Amino acid sequence: MQTVGGRTSVEPGHPRRADALRNRERLLVAARETFAEEGPDASLNEIARRAGVGPGTLYRHFPTRRALQSAVLADRIDRLRERADELAATSPAEALTAWLHAFLAHARSDHGLTGSLLSEPLEPGFDCHEIIRKAATLVLTRAQQAGAARPDVSADDLIRLVVGIALSAGPDADPGQAARLLDLVLEAVRTSPALE
Repeated sequence: MQTVGGRTSVEPGHPRRADALRNRERLLVAARETFAEEGPDASLNEIARRAGVGPGTLYRHFPTRRALQSAVLADRIDRLRERADELAATSPAEALTAWLHAFLAHARSDHGLTGSLLSEPLEPGFDCHEIIRKAATLVLTRAQQAGAARPDVSADDLIRLVVGIALSAGPDADPGQAARLLDLVLEAVRTSPALE
């Protein structure tokens, strides 16, 4: 097994044990919750405790704080990408609205995690900014092709607007305010009342 950017890749012929996979997933869930509550400097011992494992198990899966942070962020980015794909089954207008709300929730729950990792890529071939841009492009292009979104809006425009909302209506602010600000952005992007 090799650990790269917090993700453990299994060498061919060496499947991971089911209990090791469960422990890794429990650690990611506990880390996601703990970082969201306490920020990127949260106690690793507290994360292990919440996951129901010892510190040694945490360090076997994630040898450094950065490896754990990278794995949590990569998992969150993967979920955003998967959400964009899942929304392809809904109307393009609904997909754009739902994905932007999911992206806003992601950006608001960051609590400094992304900033603490910006100095280096998470892992080779994993560019979180590019993955988010592609997901945003997917939902926006579908909405534009359906005539539900202005053709002069770019995915980068939407990403910057949503990040701006997340920063201005910080994690401790009224979540209703962030949603209202996003609704204003969506009003500006709409070409028809269908984008609700």
